[in-house]
Order: sequence, then structure tokens, then C-alpha cells
Amino acid sequence: MAGIKALVGLSFTGAIGLTFLLLGCALEHYGVYWPMFVLIFYLLSPIPTFISRRLTDESESSSACRELAYFLTTGIVVSAFGLPIILARKGVILWGACGLVMTGNAVIFLTIFGFFVVFGGDDDFSWEQW
Repeated sequence: MAGIKALVGLSFTGAIGLTFLLLGCALEHYGVYWPMFVLIFYLLSPIPTFISRRLTDESESSSACRELAYFLTTGIVVSAFGLPIILARKGVILWGACGLVMTGNAVIFLTIFGFFVVFGGDDDFSWEQW
């Protein structure tokens, strides 16, 4: 039952993060939907970790595959935070929208991290069942 509660909590925080992203785009004062491109980064960020967990052995303390996955994930996350800043500096979006998108980024990436913490272990209720 603890796994279901964690899943509901993660989905709730994910919804909050997406709400911040949509507020940064859809409020009448901002009205520009260019920050929605960070959704691509949300989809790409867990892929290297999924691949490295499938290909490496958990008994190893470190492996090149896992380190490369961490490096690629870090690059994707930094790019997701950099895109709204660049858009705001170029005047495409306003700084308030940039702040809302950055808040949404933080919440979404913490949700993704929480997913790996909760469902990353080798217990009966893991993400590999889905």
C-alpha cells in the first residue's frame, strides 16, 4: 500500500509542476507558448537512467555506462533550466513567465528523482512491472 501512496503523491507533485509550466505560458499577461518546449526535456531526462539500469549490474559500485547516463541526464536537466533563461534574455518571454517555468522545472525534476528513489529498489513494487 505504501507504493500506491507514493505513486499518488508523485502524480500530485507532477501535476503541480505542470500547472506552474502552464501558468508561465497561458496567463494573459505572458501569452507565449515557447516555454512548452521544456516538455521535451521532461520526456528525455529519465531515458539515460532507464537504459543504464537495464544494461549494468547493481552489484558494481560504478560503471562507465551509469556515469555516462548521469552525465547525459545532467546535461538534459541543465538545458531545461537554461532554455527559459535564454528565451527571457532574448525578450521572447517575460521574466515572470521564466520564473514560473523554472519553478515548474524544479518541481517536475524533483518528481522524476522521487520516482527513481521510490521505485528504483529491488522490491516487490517497482517501476519495472509497468
